[in-house]
Amino acid sequence: MLTQELDVHESTIVLHLLNPIQETLLNELKSDLLQFIRESVQNYSIQVTGELKTSDTKRVIYTNREKFEHLAEKNPNLLELKDRLGLDPDF
Repeated sequence: MLTQELDVHESTIVLHLLNPIQETLLNELKSDLLQFIRESVQNYSIQVTGELKTSDTKRVIYTNREKFEHLAEKNPNLLELKDRLGLDPDF
């Protein structure tokens, strides 16, 4: 959680969390964290909240064909090369 993004809106600190486990941890640590922050900056109106942020899940490429198709999307010349050389991406 220490490396997560955060936003500050007036007197509210919003932590961007990646999963519900981090939200549970934040709730457990919130009172100590608030006490530390409030005493450090001498501002007792500060609040800390957590916001569950959805991450873009990337598709994992497993097979040789999937790897080739992924690379061919980036560089269409690979399709022409495959056809000219008569290659099969499954091997």
